[in-house]
Amino acid sequence: MKSFTQKILTAALTIMLVSCGGKTVQENAVKPPIAKQSHNRDNLRYIPVPRLAGRWTVEDVLQDYGTHSVKKLNPYFKRANVPYPPSEIIFVALKEEKKLELWAKGDGEFRFIRDYPIQAASGISGPKLRQGDRQVPEGVYRITTLNPNSNYHLSMKINYPNEFDLSHAQEEGRFDPGGDIFIHGKAKSIGCLAMGDEAIEELFVLAAHVGKENIKVVIAPRDPRVLPLDTEAEYLPYWTGELYDQIASEIQMLTPPVSMSKNSTVSQTSSQ
Repeated sequence: MKSFTQKILTAALTIMLVSCGGKTVQENAVKPPIAKQSHNRDNLRYIPVPRLAGRWTVEDVLQDYGTHSVKKLNPYFKRANVPYPPSEIIFVALKEEKKLELWAKGDGEFRFIRDYPIQAASGISGPKLRQGDRQVPEGVYRITTLNPNSNYHLSMKINYPNEFDLSHAQEEGRFDPGGDIFIHGKAKSIGCLAMGDEAIEELFVLAAHVGKENIKVVIAPRDPRVLPLDTEAEYLPYWTGELYDQIASEIQMLTPPVSMSKNSTVSQTSSQ
């Protein structure tokens, strides 16, 4: 009996470890059917909603979190003089700084809106190469899926591996470059960007309002506006320089005013 129990616990732990970026458990796996509750934070109380976990739609998320999330986002958009919802947005994820910047535009140029702390992002500087390396990928990506039934509260899937990743994997004989990379809630990561639940609610609602086809995601080892990206480390593949040129080109056109960069994250309490 003890041996059987140990096997069950080991199996459960394995599922938890691979479900973020691996393929053993898909990100859209249905959770146990427990009642979901609506967060009516304006009244500081919860209103039960007759929906089961695993059966939520994007529309359900917008109904439950939309009003409050937009209320929190509006001061940032007004300060940047960008209408809400914007026509396009860019997420800039900086590994070393553990920060996700939000940029948006209406009819004009992209403007800095705010940033969010990244709660967890596994791995080190450098691109993702294979399944199981626990690396957060680096590159220029798109959002492919908004998942309201994530094991990590809510999630947005990026298109890793993209054409650049696949071409170099094929060239080098890497037949399993990995996949299932998400921006999600909670504070645990194995190759994904974990933003915490409140932040992912805002980002998910924003993405739904903008449309995933109008979202770009740039993931960098560090901010190239501060220091050039290092391509000299021995463990980096020979094509890292080409990749980092692409990343730097995308980020360096986004230069926040000093006043915004120093005060990028307004107190949560001031916007609630």
